[in-house]
Amino acid sequence: MASGDRKSPEKTTQPLSPPTPIEQKNGTPTKRVLVTSLLAGVIGGGVGLVSKHRKAHPNIPTVYATNCAIVAGCYCGAREFVRITRRTEHDDLMNSAIGGLFSGALLGRLQGGPQGAIRYSLVFAAVGTAFDYATLKAKPMLESYRNMESFKLPEWSPIKILDEEALAKKKAQEEKIFPERVLGKLNKEQS
Repeated sequence: MASGDRKSPEKTTQPLSPPTPIEQKNGTPTKRVLVTSLLAGVIGGGVGLVSKHRKAHPNIPTVYATNCAIVAGCYCGAREFVRITRRTEHDDLMNSAIGGLFSGALLGRLQGGPQGAIRYSLVFAAVGTAFDYATLKAKPMLESYRNMESFKLPEWSPIKILDEEALAKKKAQEEKIFPERVLGKLNKEQS
């Protein structure tokens, strides 16, 4: 059988389509991981400051902050890696579960050997997914608080929100009073 007897598949001249881009709605994955890690470090440092072990070990806030930042960075990094690999949205809880398994296995292996890897991966997957689920459920409530139009001061409050007309009237009054104050101070200094 000669090599010329084989039928080769026909080559197409059409170029391959480019891969579908991943849409970044809430910033880059690096930014999300960095912000979360820094926030976890600040929280860990705060917990270390109120810790009862602070007097015996003066550097305990630094240790807590570092450990919390490492754990959060590893978990969030694994979750973002899984999200990009699976090409899913940010609110997919499967990303949290898989990212928790991977990051827990990595940190557990470093901390407690093979048995620690299993325990840590299960704990990270459960706690991380629960935290992300709670965050997703709390997000609409927090968005409603962010909307300032829905926030109204009570009738008896001394703070009044001025409309455009009242604001312009107040500014004109202040501009009228300002020269009088400056001249009043100058007259007192000369006397």
